[in-house]
Amino acid sequence: MEKKYDVLLILEGTYPFNGGGVSTWSHMLCNDVNNANFSLYSINANFELKPKYELGENVKNVIQVPLWSPLEPQEMVDYGKKFYKIVRTKERSDDKDLVEKFIPTFRKLIKSIYSDTRVASDFDAIIYSMWQYFQTHDYKKTMLHEEVWKTFCSLVKEIISKDNEKATLYDLTLGMRWIYRFLIPLSIDVPKADISHLTISGFPVIPALVLKYKYDTPIVATEHGVFIRERLIAINSSEYSFFLKKLLIRFSESITELVYYKADMILSVNKFNMIWEKMYGANPEIIDVIYNGVDHELFAPAPKPEKFRDVPTVVAAARIFELKDVITMIKSCGEAKKSIPNVQYLVYGDNNAVPEYTKECNDLIAELGLEDNFKLAGYHSKPHQLFCEGDISILTSISEGFPYTVIESMSCGIPVVATDVGGVSEALDSSCGFICKPKDHVEIGMRVVELLQNEELRLQMGRNARKKVIENFTIDKFIKGYEYAYEKVMTQKEVQVPHPIFIQMEAQEAQEAS
Repeated sequence: MEKKYDVLLILEGTYPFNGGGVSTWSHMLCNDVNNANFSLYSINANFELKPKYELGENVKNVIQVPLWSPLEPQEMVDYGKKFYKIVRTKERSDDKDLVEKFIPTFRKLIKSIYSDTRVASDFDAIIYSMWQYFQTHDYKKTMLHEEVWKTFCSLVKEIISKDNEKATLYDLTLGMRWIYRFLIPLSIDVPKADISHLTISGFPVIPALVLKYKYDTPIVATEHGVFIRERLIAINSSEYSFFLKKLLIRFSESITELVYYKADMILSVNKFNMIWEKMYGANPEIIDVIYNGVDHELFAPAPKPEKFRDVPTVVAAARIFELKDVITMIKSCGEAKKSIPNVQYLVYGDNNAVPEYTKECNDLIAELGLEDNFKLAGYHSKPHQLFCEGDISILTSISEGFPYTVIESMSCGIPVVATDVGGVSEALDSSCGFICKPKDHVEIGMRVVELLQNEELRLQMGRNARKKVIENFTIDKFIKGYEYAYEKVMTQKEVQVPHPIFIQMEAQEAQEAS
């Protein structure tokens, strides 16, 4: 029997409680990889009651970390730490230790975040020191201590005053809250695993670092959409103050550099991501590309449903939020309607992800008089049938990794009009559809019209698209890529030995017990 490795798959806001491309990827990985058993480390805003997916036999357990809930994760979830150890940790959190051991490390953390000459190894040493401290001291009691707050405020004011910048009490409070929340996983014990597998090169690296510090567990990082690129887009378009934007950007950049510094293997879903990975310090020698795969037998050509038969139809699978740029999609529908009055756009996906953005979309639909042409259709229970409802499919994102919606549509023999972001151009070429500039609703609308009005071109592109998927992007290639990656990273790894701090703690407990 083939050896199976224990893999801690670390996720944020996706599998198994929410849909989307990363969840599709994760579900395939967990169901079809033969040389791994998975523990899912699921970081969410709040505690989730029920998975959205039916978990396969390779998934052995799910560890939830509700990072932004009113209660602390440790107050809601049992992470296996014995009660007497929790009590002992709280008792050890005395002011003397805080002033002599923690405050100096915390100061280094803030200075490093704001440094113009960050060094990943230095930041690693800081996070390591904090992790060591929280092995014997209570996280909440420490981070909410008045001295920590005073240190943060005085140090930040000192740093930003050099550039004549200012921060309000609200800025300082929210900034400290971010640091507090993002670092919570440093205080949560993680079950031993052979491999930590990150699905995002951001703050979820912390449980992987815990295993790295504790057992020298190798880290595999899969880059979908580039975390830091998408974070920069989101922060710069937010309404946060200059102070908060700068803090969050610097903190995010520090964490991304740390991911690339600590990773044993970086597996990108496209070649485009490698530009950003190298820019933030990743070693090119540990980067490889494994393209997403699709079940081409499930996502297969099928007759268009009768109710859409005589309606020129454009379909999309997209969660309704900013990165999908549904606003541009709506505007392209307005352009297409000028030539094809009965054109129909059907957009399937979560309408409740960002309610404010959904309202903005609905307002624009009404403003442009597209109520009969553009439908936010919500959840579709059979994704493999979704694309066959249309003549073509569309993607208008401003950031992507290697989108499943493109290759799923291609596999169904449905040509695609998509924006040139992430790895789209690595899947889609001029024989399979059209690639347009992001946010250019006029060009996108023109390409939609061209395909809808030219049946011969549309059908030929559809045949080419399916052929390309079968030759390049099958689930079999995808799974074999990850099985090989797990095998490779483990052959480079020596036997896992517990960190000396744990050997010392266990010896002390045994002595006290006797």
